[in-house]
Amino acid sequence: MDHHFVGIPELSGVPRVAVVIDVMRAFTVAAWAFARGVERIVLASTESEALSLKESHSGWLALKDGAPAAGFDAVNSPGLLRSRDFTGRTLVQKTTAGTVGALAVAGAPLVLCASFVVAGPTARFLRGEDPGPVTFVVTGEGGRADEDLACAEYIGRCVDGVGVDAAPYLHRARTSRAAADLAGGLRSGYHPDDVGLCLEIDRFPFAMVARQEDSLTVLRPVEVPPERGGPDGGSRPRTRQERAQDVGYGGGRAS
Repeated sequence: MDHHFVGIPELSGVPRVAVVIDVMRAFTVAAWAFARGVERIVLASTESEALSLKESHSGWLALKDGAPAAGFDAVNSPGLLRSRDFTGRTLVQKTTAGTVGALAVAGAPLVLCASFVVAGPTARFLRGEDPGPVTFVVTGEGGRADEDLACAEYIGRCVDGVGVDAAPYLHRARTSRAAADLAGGLRSGYHPDDVGLCLEIDRFPFAMVARQEDSLTVLRPVEVPPERGGPDGGSRPRTRQERAQDVGYGGGRAS
């Protein structure tokens, strides 16, 4: 299928279906946050908006890129997040690329946010929607980040075909500039395990769907069962009506 792969600056108009990719690290972090009990993630356009939303809603938490800062409860690092307990909390997330890309296509009828840790469930979700060509928003480096492009291409191939080998796509991500920068300690708010955690294919069993709720762009997990006998070794994709009954991820927390 003729999917489209674009950077944030190349977006024009509103796509029918958008998958926003940020491997290192926004949407790996988002998946870990859900696994650690977060109920929903509100995507903020600025750090000041993130803090304002947190301050105006009791119990909400805020997360940002870079080093820890006053008012923020977490930073954009899966290694630093994986031991936290966020059961039942709402998390406001602001990052340099991932949240920017998601907000840029927030008006699309269907928006998913993804990374390698939810790649398979994202592809299965899309197959269940039968969406036609998908617009993949490659958020890093103006659309040139190889880790994001590799993930987007991998998900696109999984949507279209069977038996896709993840290894070459993971190799591209592992040898990307972003991975080198993280491994070299060139980014603040970093844990030594971050690169490895970003490359754990299908670590979590859910896709992450962004919708508009009360004028906010809200990301929620939607569990996507394996396809018995299908391309990923499970059953048929669940229909849109079946998935509409889901209100969130009920699969517990990862350790």
